[in-house]
Amino acid sequence: MSEKPAGESQTRKQLLSPVDRVSEMLFGLFMALTFVGAVSAATAGKEEIRTLFIAAFGCNLAWGLVDAVMYLVRTIAERGRKLTLAQAVRGAPDAAAGRRIVAASLPEPAASLVSETEIEAIRARIAALPSLPDRPALGRDDALAAVGIFLIVVLATFPVVIPFIVFPDVDTAKLASRALALAMLFLGGLALGRYAGYGSWRTGLVMAGLGAALVVAINALGG
Repeated sequence: MSEKPAGESQTRKQLLSPVDRVSEMLFGLFMALTFVGAVSAATAGKEEIRTLFIAAFGCNLAWGLVDAVMYLVRTIAERGRKLTLAQAVRGAPDAAAGRRIVAASLPEPAASLVSETEIEAIRARIAALPSLPDRPALGRDDALAAVGIFLIVVLATFPVVIPFIVFPDVDTAKLASRALALAMLFLGGLALGRYAGYGSWRTGLVMAGLGAALVVAINALGG
């Protein structure tokens, strides 16, 4: 029986980072919450609630599509920047000029932490690349990541909307909807805290607090 190469599952790159996944989920959640806040301003009849839900779902469909497209735009723009940098380093007249190009490309906090030897190592690795593509390109994984972003934003609508389908009383449905939203915010904060390596519970509570502040703002605005 054949075995997988050692570390294959660990080294496979994630399509989306935890920050990306949680951020998109929170974005879709906040968008849906703004529509839920409008329920109490409506007549609260079945037809009005149905119209609001269609509007909420349609809004998240649209913004999910926008986020997915912008992810692809950001990805190819970043690859274009890296390709331009690599071409400039390889085309530098000498090693010193190449090092200056590498140093100028570093973000300000990193530039002060990287030594001349490390900059030279980066330049040498770029110069040793066998070839470079003519232009930046997108691949299958990029398309899958964009689809993932779209689905996350759209699916974040349902936990906020479902209580209004389950509970006939609008006030009860609103309470359940907001409780689910706060729970999702808390879990998103937990995930971000664990990814950052500190204070997962604290981060979860902070995110839940931000959600509670949003609910208060919605109420103050007539939600």
